[in-house]
Amino acid sequence: MRAIRGLWRWRHNPVRRTTDLVEAWVAAGALLLVLVVAPVAGMIVGSFVEDALLRSVRDQASTRFETTATVVKELKGSAFVTDPEAVSSREARSRVEADWTAPDGSSHHGPVTAALDTPHPGDRFSLWTDGEGRPMSRPLDVATAKTHAVLAGLGAALCAAGLVEGARRAVVWSMVRRRYARWDQAWDRAGPDWGRTGTGS
Repeated sequence: MRAIRGLWRWRHNPVRRTTDLVEAWVAAGALLLVLVVAPVAGMIVGSFVEDALLRSVRDQASTRFETTATVVKELKGSAFVTDPEAVSSREARSRVEADWTAPDGSSHHGPVTAALDTPHPGDRFSLWTDGEGRPMSRPLDVATAKTHAVLAGLGAALCAAGLVEGARRAVVWSMVRRRYARWDQAWDRAGPDWGRTGTGS
């Protein structure tokens, strides 16, 4: 809005310089680009990321299986760890030794993480594995994928807006430098005449 007001103010101003008008047009163009390019960039990036993540959701859903494991004992000295793929980063997991059955029917035994605050022998918990029973992280869910896509789109839109604003500032900075250079040249030409008869001093 400042750019539009600036253009209107300089439209018929008798002291308007060409650079003033150009600067106002640059600001108006930057505003238009931010309003158009930034949302488009955000939509494109968000859509691309969403497609990629939803493919991952489908792939993981077809290769990871939920089974039930039984705690044999808690592993000492390995208190809570955090599941990096959990919906909430506060979801604490304990390291335990457990037994479980793979989707192919084979029995397995070994150290895994369990969503239990205080695990005891015999406690049961959900465990994600691949088809052969190897422990895997929880598969990505659709809601998390969409959230990441939205965040990626917002980030892209902000980056695009930042690039446009950076370009505008660079153009204005270059114009101001040229303006100051012209002022210096004008002062250099006027300087030798100061104090001479007929100059009004």
